[in-house]
Order: sequence, then C-alpha cells, then structure tokens
Amino acid sequence: MVLWLTVLIAVIGSSFAYSMRGEALAARNTMSLAQARAAADGATERMAYELSRARVSVDAWSPDGQPHSWNEGDVALTARAYDESSRIDLNAASDALLKGMLQNVGGQDAETAQRTLDAILDWRDADELKRPNGAEALDYQAAGSKYLPTNAPFESVGELQRVLGVDQALMARVAPLLTVYSRQGGINLKTAPREVLLALPGVTPEQVDAFITARVEALNSKLPVPQFPQGQAFAAAGVLVWRINVLARTSDGVTFARDAVLRLTNDPRRPVVTLLWKEGASETTLETSGSGKPAQDNGIGKP
Repeated sequence: MVLWLTVLIAVIGSSFAYSMRGEALAARNTMSLAQARAAADGATERMAYELSRARVSVDAWSPDGQPHSWNEGDVALTARAYDESSRIDLNAASDALLKGMLQNVGGQDAETAQRTLDAILDWRDADELKRPNGAEALDYQAAGSKYLPTNAPFESVGELQRVLGVDQALMARVAPLLTVYSRQGGINLKTAPREVLLALPGVTPEQVDAFITARVEALNSKLPVPQFPQGQAFAAAGVLVWRINVLARTSDGVTFARDAVLRLTNDPRRPVVTLLWKEGASETTLETSGSGKPAQDNGIGKP
C-alpha cells in the first residue's frame, strides 16, 4: 500500500508539474504576442509619421515597398509602405482598366471578361437596371446565390467574390491588385507592381519588364522615374493613402503582422484617418517591391 501510495503521489506530482509547465509556456507566449503586437502597432505609427514628413532628403521614407528594419528592445521589426494608388480601385477604375485586368491577369477571354465586368458594374451601381451581360437581384436568386447586389460601391475587395462570375480562382488572381481606398480612375505608374501594370489594356509583358527595369535603375540612382508611354492613358497621380505592412518578431520566435491603410488629412486635430486595421499573416511576404518581385531587405532606412 505504501508503495502504491508513493507511485500515486509521484504520478500526481508529475501531472501537476507538466500542467504548470504548460501554463507557464502559454503565459510566456501570450506576453510575447502582446509585446509583438504593441511593437507592430508602434512601427505602423512610426511609418505613418515618416511618410508624412517633408521629403527633404533622398533617404526619406517613401511608399515604394522598400523595407525598413530596426529593433525595439528584443523585438525585430520590418515595415513597408505602399502607395495605395498603385492598385486598381474597384469602385473608381475605368471600365477598360477593369476589363484589362480580368483578361490579362484573370485569364478570361474577351466575352467572359465583358460578362464579369457588367456584373461588377451592376453590383456597384445604384439602380436595378441590368446591363446586357450583367446581373441584378433576379439573376442572383435564379443562380441560388446567398447574396444580392448591394447597388452601392464595394466596401472591401473581399466583397467582389459575391459577384456572379467571380470564382475562387479569379479572385485569387485579381484580389492582390485591387483596392477600394485610392478613389482613383487609374493607377500610379511610378509605384505600381508588375502584376498591376500587366492589367493595362494593350500593354505587353516585354514593355512592362523594360519599364520596371528602367524604374528600378532610376530609383536606385535617386533619379526621377521615367515615363511609361504605353500606360499614360491610365495614369493617376499618387494620393496620400498608404498601405502599411509590419512584421514583428520577438527574441523567442513569436511573430505578429499588422496590415493597415491610412489616409493623411489636412485636419491638425485628426492628421491621419485609419481606413483598415487588421492582423496580417505572420509569415507574410509584405507584397512586392517596385521591381515586381518580392521585396528583399536591403537595409535602406535602418536607423
């Protein structure tokens, strides 16, 4: 009996020790996550501050996708900012630009792209009048869809997947190119990534690649970005709306990513308006650089 009692006490003690170890690890991870979250939020605010400063130096931070890395205590931070007008605005873009995106990037033929375009336009317009190839409420009901057109501008890019004709494959291809925050009919050619430039009607991959090469060379030499004649019809000026991606990593390997879209205003009482603030993917590639390829950390902007 004494032997069995000793074994029982040992088992209970081991179970208790294992439980306490698990709770201690969970507590430590929670604290590390909170630390990474706070550091990422602070880095987002710092990026917004740096972008709002006057461009008095060639080393000033710009919304060009270049990585800026530094440490805050035990947290390593990498932040990037992008000009939101480098994306295609789902509500403001011209019909030709949207159709070009559906064909050149979405992989649809001209007839299918026109049907999808009309369905998109019918979703966001304010009436129930159906375009020749579009879709209104009766069409969604006939298709057994759980959604009906809102007859209002898209509130998010994700809403696009509710439109008839937009399947998961198409959504996966075009969603990274889209925004609802720039309010521009065209795109900023100086900062648009390769995938967005390929969406321009009548533009070939060879022309895009040549322009990107020239643009990267100009940026590296601190020179003005050259013109892109083939895309001038869809050019838009940059706007003070930035997409900021921050990745924070603690010394024990816990990561947290913050994705935000911020707009600069002229109101001193509210200089920055937050349009999007969400948790991102912890192992995000932080989108693409001006070269159209995944951005690499080149140390630019390290304090």
